[in-house]
Amino acid sequence: MEFEQILYDVDDRIATITLNRPEMLNAWTPVMMAEIIQALDMADADDSVRVVVFTGAGRAYCAGADLSSGGFRLTGSEKPGTVHRDTAGRATLRIFNMKKPVIAAINGHAVGVGITMTMAMDIRIASESATKIGFIFNRRGIVPEGCCTYFLPGSSGSARLRS
Repeated sequence: MEFEQILYDVDDRIATITLNRPEMLNAWTPVMMAEIIQALDMADADDSVRVVVFTGAGRAYCAGADLSSGGFRLTGSEKPGTVHRDTAGRATLRIFNMKKPVIAAINGHAVGVGITMTMAMDIRIASESATKIGFIFNRRGIVPEGCCTYFLPGSSGSARLRS
């Protein structure tokens, strides 16, 4: 199947999903979200696939939302009366509900949704070129998206109070 903003390949029982907008540092769009969910559905349905690996094309993993291309706006395919969920949250929850392990191969900058989407993955591996990893919401005065407030404490651990 051909996708517009991701690449999907299965080789040796490994499904690789490559965020494929290198000219935009793989910035997130509603189209990318829909394609990621479709690719994850394909990987879950394929009994030959044993693991899913996410990576980015070019020098970045994902530079966050591409606000010029819709960012987190709804795709227009939502049914009236359904509960609103931001596009990053929809993709993150689909990753979390995978039947197979999901690995993030962070090959470059991962900012905003670029890092929050990895919080639901089973393993996160960052290369030496991943020099900018950032949860930037607080700096912008907005609430984190992509289910980040749920997944981040579990990924980083919570502090213990000592008496």
